[in-house]
Amino acid sequence: MAGRQLYLYSLLSFFCVGLLMVEMVSGTRGPFIGAHIGSQFSASGVNQTPMEDCRDVCGLNVSDRCPFIRTTPDCHSEGGYLNYLEGVFCYFPPDLLPLAVTLYAFWLLYLFLILGVTAAKFFCPNLSAISTVRGPLLCVPLTCSPHGVTFLAFGNGAPDIFSALVAFSDPRTAGLAFGALFGAGVLVTTVVAGGIAILRPFTAASRPFLRDIIFYMVAVFLTFTALYLGRVTLAWALGYLGLYVFYVITVVLCTWIYRWQRRRSLVYSMPGTPEMLSDSEEEPVSSNSYDYSEEYRPLLFYQETTAQILAHALNPLDYRKWRSKSVSWRALKVFKMPVEFLLLLTVPVVDPDKEDGNWKRPLNCLHLVTSPLVLVLTLQSGAYGVYEIGGLLPVWAVVVIAGTAMAAVTFFATSNSEPPRLHWLFAFLGFLTSALWINAAATEVVNILRTLGVVFRLSNTVLGLTLLAWGNSIGDAFSDFTLARQGYPRMAFSACFGGIILNLLVGVGLGCLLQISRSPMAEVKLEPDGLLVWVLAGALGLSLVCSLVSVPLQCFQLSRVYGFCLLLFYGSFLMVALLTEFGVIRLKSV
Repeated sequence: MAGRQLYLYSLLSFFCVGLLMVEMVSGTRGPFIGAHIGSQFSASGVNQTPMEDCRDVCGLNVSDRCPFIRTTPDCHSEGGYLNYLEGVFCYFPPDLLPLAVTLYAFWLLYLFLILGVTAAKFFCPNLSAISTVRGPLLCVPLTCSPHGVTFLAFGNGAPDIFSALVAFSDPRTAGLAFGALFGAGVLVTTVVAGGIAILRPFTAASRPFLRDIIFYMVAVFLTFTALYLGRVTLAWALGYLGLYVFYVITVVLCTWIYRWQRRRSLVYSMPGTPEMLSDSEEEPVSSNSYDYSEEYRPLLFYQETTAQILAHALNPLDYRKWRSKSVSWRALKVFKMPVEFLLLLTVPVVDPDKEDGNWKRPLNCLHLVTSPLVLVLTLQSGAYGVYEIGGLLPVWAVVVIAGTAMAAVTFFATSNSEPPRLHWLFAFLGFLTSALWINAAATEVVNILRTLGVVFRLSNTVLGLTLLAWGNSIGDAFSDFTLARQGYPRMAFSACFGGIILNLLVGVGLGCLLQISRSPMAEVKLEPDGLLVWVLAGALGLSLVCSLVSVPLQCFQLSRVYGFCLLLFYGSFLMVALLTEFGVIRLKSV
């Protein structure tokens, strides 16, 4: 057990350090790009003119809007591939502004789809494979419960965490991060938890529920205090990450004590029965949803050619499943197929549940070219990829040449039928590539939301608690509702709290830590968007306190009445938040 815990902490630290390095590289300008620190980070004591707010553009004449967008520093985005503000006010005529907003809204929905597909079918499977693979650096497979509260939770919360990291990278969009994290917390603990209770009333597990809700309340209190103080120091950011490590340790100890008590009680109650199965002998649960190639097996075995293997591996459509699914599923699949094809082409997936580990020789060799190419084209939105080395070749061309040479060596040194000994390294490559895909999509999401905030004169906080929180949480909500319908409401209810603890602690802690590492100051200044942030934090704290009090009073019996009360609470909160945003509810000035 101690060896598994040591393995867990070392591997989790490796992931945090890796993501920290990726975000630092993707958020730092190279020597060929101007500095990205705005005037709000200039040395103190220097007289500066007040920075114009980008939201003032809608109050200008039509002819002045485009020059204002191009010359105002507050309107400039530090990352992303498209300049959405310039597109709205410079390339679309004023009469077609509704069309531009509609196109942006559809593109935002598609970006949420990209985030969900990448996290579910590529990021999570590789993360699970890394946690179970055996190799020179990974000698112990992880099969105990911390798997669920670390790797799988991180995979499920990847869109939320990366969106928070991107939002924290720019002080102008930090409100999006707080709005999304708090908004998702209120949404999950009320709408999702209430929906589970309505679909299938059940008895909640008392000790895990109390443990998770208390830890989450502590995390919310830390964030509320940071907002009140107006800053997050280095020690405070490390405290967030330390609290999550302590949460994992608590889960490990609680699970170990529970299993020890259960094993002991069974031994004393049935002395003649054989000893219980060890952890490694428990029924394995498949952690990989990557099932594109699971077609009907032929009655007679035949050897597929290399071209057939490549064609089947790049096909995102399961024809057997297509014939049995509904029209709505098929329509959604049509939208997902281009994304899935692009991800299949660029992201390797290792599946330890399969005999061959999902080894596809021609496709995996192709990944040695496409995956590094994606890495250099997504770092700093492609700025590093087009940089010319010595004025001769761009970085992307060097990467393609080196990847082609490595792919050729791998192709001639391996076979189609048997995976190579170092096949597990593709899990790390797939993990890194899918993480950068998610980071790139999250950057575009944040930029679009900021553009919509400028067009409609909305604060970043309200956009975070509504659009960003809904988009990132809708996948988890459907998954939890499906689990409840299938007869596992307790599992779905536990997932409501376990995932949002990770999102809040790692999202705020790692996001502020990255901002501190890029800033000469040893702290991150927080400027809440008026009363709305306090309404949001208060609503989240009130919902947690109500659940902490009401659930034990019900003897942990969650009925449909409890579920409808949670839905009523969320509706009331949303109404108060919107009224606060539009100035109907406001504090009287003293």
